[in-house]
Amino acid sequence: MSKQQIVHHKLLRVFVWELPVRVYHWLNAASITALVVTGFFISNPPALQVSDEAVFRFWFGKVRFIHFVAAYLFLFNFIIRIYWGFVGNKYASWKNFIPTNRRFFREMWQVIKMDILQLKGKEHMAVGHNQLAGFIYFLTFIAFVVQVITGFGLYAATSNWWFPQLFAWVPGMFGGDAPLRHFHHAAMWFFILFAVVHVYLVFYHDYVEGRGEISSMGGGWKFIEEEAVEELKTHK
Repeated sequence: MSKQQIVHHKLLRVFVWELPVRVYHWLNAASITALVVTGFFISNPPALQVSDEAVFRFWFGKVRFIHFVAAYLFLFNFIIRIYWGFVGNKYASWKNFIPTNRRFFREMWQVIKMDILQLKGKEHMAVGHNQLAGFIYFLTFIAFVVQVITGFGLYAATSNWWFPQLFAWVPGMFGGDAPLRHFHHAAMWFFILFAVVHVYLVFYHDYVEGRGEISSMGGGWKFIEEEAVEELKTHK
């Protein structure tokens, strides 16, 4: 019976996610969930047969109100996160999301080989987001901007406030409200797919690596291999 080789790593408790990043994460999750659920009702409202007058059953207006409130929460939460990418710690920095050098691409390819293609090689140990995750989040931020522009473009026709009116030009670019609504609804599926993959990978890495991936978004601390922390210091 062959003996299984066990490799022991010295783990360091590292504070990674600052409070604004953690608040952003959970507010973003809550607002996206509300937007998706109410978005389904808005795109395909159910036919409810009730005996009361419609004026006493303003449930669809409440659905739209929740959708709009969640949209504003989503937008301003996103703006604060962009700001924190410039003033926060090194794990929150925008440099973790946008490829700025060859090393970023090399490490991203290393993560792809190990995590996706399941090829043999040196495991890439990241303290915050690894390069592949950071780049995917960057693409997600672009999708955020697209949804904000198209969503407020649809809202502009029914709002008298000056802010939604800044997007009144958007429907014309898509050929009217109907094509814009279809695009906005289709783009919603990107967020659903992202959420499914994101949750799966978080639980997967937490189980495989044991670094406290899940709990880190609650308290901010992760357990990181000592060599990973030392390697990060050499690349400052």
